[in-house]
Amino acid sequence: MPEQYDLVEAAMKIIQDRRSIRQYTDEPVSEEHLEMILEAARQAPSGENAQPWRFIIVNDPATRKQLGAIAGGGSGRRFTAEFVTKKMQERFSSLQDEAKKRAAFEKLTSGRVSAFLADAPVNIVVCGKKDVWDLPYDTSAAIENMLLMVTALGLGACWVIAPCIDIRDEERVKALLGMPEGFKAVSIISVGHPTRPHRPRPRIPIKDLVFLEKWGESYYKEQA
Repeated sequence: MPEQYDLVEAAMKIIQDRRSIRQYTDEPVSEEHLEMILEAARQAPSGENAQPWRFIIVNDPATRKQLGAIAGGGSGRRFTAEFVTKKMQERFSSLQDEAKKRAAFEKLTSGRVSAFLADAPVNIVVCGKKDVWDLPYDTSAAIENMLLMVTALGLGACWVIAPCIDIRDEERVKALLGMPEGFKAVSIISVGHPTRPHRPRPRIPIKDLVFLEKWGESYYKEQA
């Protein structure tokens, strides 16, 4: 069935092409594209079909600027702690270029790594009902659907958790957006047109990820 194979190849290409995009042009995201992204999220699976997700579309530049500031503060605190405890130095130990290493440390500890939310044409704030047990998994499925649809549409997006990790930041986001009690801010997805093509990020070889019957027994047998 050639048509079926074409669909499989197209699906795999979208999965492989997805990237975390943090730089966008000024071109707006069309309403048509935004509706397709949201419909992709709505079709995600959820435990007991609870569908606990809700979405707030943020176009207003002033509100996006505030979300960017909250995200930057959250990331800055998180990565400063990683730097102080020497975990960041361990993580970048294989990077030999000292200038690049210092630049990476500064970008992370300053919070700039997440502050770009202010510059994205659209922020989609993913909210969830607190009383749903499977909330983290359900909303993650919806978010991945969104990211894949974004890629299929030729747009770029980034899944940002920095404004929602610290309860203090989450409360700031809730107050800013008027979220009711019983709901929590889960993540913010930036969406826009990428400024440039992005290269694939390295992936661990699949033979190192999959085991047969028990841990450590590779599913992929060595070729003779």
